[in-house]
This record gives sequence, structure tokens and C-alpha cells, in this order.
Amino acid sequence: MRALIASSSTGGHIYPAIAVAREIVKRDPGSEILFVGTRWEVGKNIVEASGYRQAFIEASGFDRKNPFKNIAVLAGVLKSSKDIKRILEEFKPDVVIGSGGYVSGPVLRIAKKRGLKTFLMEQNVMPGTANLIAEKYADRVFVAFEETARHFKKPEKVIVSGNPVRSAFMESTEGREKFQEKYGVPKGAMCVLLFGGSQGAEAMNSAGIRLIESLGGIDSLNGHKKYYVILIAGRQMYPAVKAKLEAGAAADYIGYKLIDYSEEIYELYAAADLIISRAGALTVTEIAHSGKASILIPSPNVTKNHQYYNAKALEDAGAAKILTEEKMIEGGLTDAVMELAADRDKLYEMGEKAAATAKTEAAKVIVNELFGN
Repeated sequence: MRALIASSSTGGHIYPAIAVAREIVKRDPGSEILFVGTRWEVGKNIVEASGYRQAFIEASGFDRKNPFKNIAVLAGVLKSSKDIKRILEEFKPDVVIGSGGYVSGPVLRIAKKRGLKTFLMEQNVMPGTANLIAEKYADRVFVAFEETARHFKKPEKVIVSGNPVRSAFMESTEGREKFQEKYGVPKGAMCVLLFGGSQGAEAMNSAGIRLIESLGGIDSLNGHKKYYVILIAGRQMYPAVKAKLEAGAAADYIGYKLIDYSEEIYELYAAADLIISRAGALTVTEIAHSGKASILIPSPNVTKNHQYYNAKALEDAGAAKILTEEKMIEGGLTDAVMELAADRDKLYEMGEKAAATAKTEAAKVIVNELFGN
């Protein structure tokens, strides 16, 4: 099979697409995969590291705040149409898959006009505007959540596949003790993993610093390491976070580990007893596949408040606790962590409920449709 995958560059779009690409090659080792994206986005580095070929077009999302900038966007659309036609003619795909974002729509539109098989992936509970527009160019739409189907105009096109994730998340679930030892978690300590996304998030990092400092004080009263916090700051924000920790109340507290970025984040999920994060679709799915309890802080800066609805899917299952960014900033995060730490049985029950929501065959379901099975 020759599969062309069009994707915007965020990890939430790229990693599920890579999981599908790997399942295609597993099914048919002679398959050829081509990713189409934009040259200036970080996602190209993720694809490159995964070993897949790439082609680039000029595309960007519309700017809702500054309409004048959309003149350049429209010019990019015209140029990208020529590039897409050229890429399709040269690669000659059997199937074209849009894994979400503003790159998917233009590629699917032209592929559909050429009579190619077209598919669309939606990772969030609330579909993005780009995917709602791209729906009409797709033969099938794969969604991660049951309730997502009602947001599309033609629910008969929709297949609830789940969100594909890297197999490492499922394979590492039994490695808690091994990975806790690897990352320096003291025996008996509750391991808390906190991060704000691959690029980091200032509000999450600030909350992480306060959490480390407050839990460090609790530890000193007990005379042993009750908590161990692993904070992933993001590469650009790492130096500033490191400096603040070393200059603040955490300077003498060894119950934490600061990381800039991790390609093996599935190991950290496995080591954690509790995960604190934003509620991007991929993150929520990875938490479910890892079978971990979580405190989710939806970003207030996303369209349609879609992170809240992603988080609510886990909270409704009894697997997560939602905390607003406002309450987190006010110091409510420490109280939420201590509340969950006080009842370890409930904590692990939440993890089991998270695992029960995971659709572990997502990539296989999608690839079955691609192959017409």
C-alpha cells in the first residue's frame, strides 16, 4: 500500500498518525508512507526521527484575531494547491489520510477530486473547525470518542476507532518498579508526573515549582520521602525553571527530578502513581492506555474549550479529577494531590477505570478500513 498522511505538526496529530503508519507497514511490509506537512513546524522533526519520508507545502491556519493576516494565508492556499497536485502525481497514493489540523483539509479536497480513497482522523471530543470542514472530502472519519460522532454532519461516515498511540504505552504498563528505580524514585514514595506538553507551559511549570516546594515541606515534617515529583519543563523553559527551583525553597529538597523533554515519556507514565497535565486528546488517551489516575488542567487558550471535554471523558469514568487553571494558580493543586495521596486504593482504582476506557485496537481498526477489511 502507498499511503499519504497529511498532518499538522502538534504531537496530538503527529503521534497518532505515526501509530497508523507503523500498523500499515506491519500489515504490509512493502508499504510506502509519505507524510505531508509544513517545513517550519516542530512536527517535521518527530516524523524525521521516526524514519518516514516527508513532503512540504505552504499552509497555515486562519488568524481569527487579525483578519488582515489571512491575505497571506489565502496566498499560501493557492500555492499549496499546486504543491499538493504535484505531490499526488509523483507519489501516486492508494489512500490519503488527514490526521487533523489545517494541513489535512486542502490535501483531502484535492485527493477527493482525483477519486482517491480519503480518510480523516479526529482526536478530540469536540472536533476542530478544520476537520468539520474537511469531513465532506473524507470517505470515512475516525474518532476517538463515542460522543464525537454527533458533531459531524454525516454520522454514517464516522467510525469510533479510539485514538492510536505508540505501542510502548501498553508495553510499559507493567514496568512501574523498574522505571521508578531508573528515575530515582525512593521506595514507598508517591511518584507524581507533571508536564504541560512537549513545548512546556508557563502556568504548569509555575504550578510544578510550587508543588515541589510545598510537598518538600511536608516531607521534612514526616522525616521521609512521602512524595517524588518529576517535572517536564519543556526545552525552552527548562533553564528558567531550573534556576527558580535552585534559588527557591526546593533548593535543599531532593524529592524531585527536573527534565527538559523526554522521547521515552511512556517510561515516566509507567513510573508515575499520579499524572498532572493539560488535557490534549493524545495526552488523555496515553493516560488511559497507561492505566493511571490523573489531575487534568484544561488549557483555557484552546478553541471550543475542547480540552475540558477531553478531560470530562475521563472524569465521568471516575478516572480523573478536573482542576481549573485558576484554582491551580491559587494553590489548589497541592490540596488535590494530598487528597488523592491519602487514599492509595482510590488512586489505583482510578487508574483501573482509566485503563477500562482505552481502545487498544485503534490503529488496527483504522488500518482494517484502509485495506478494505
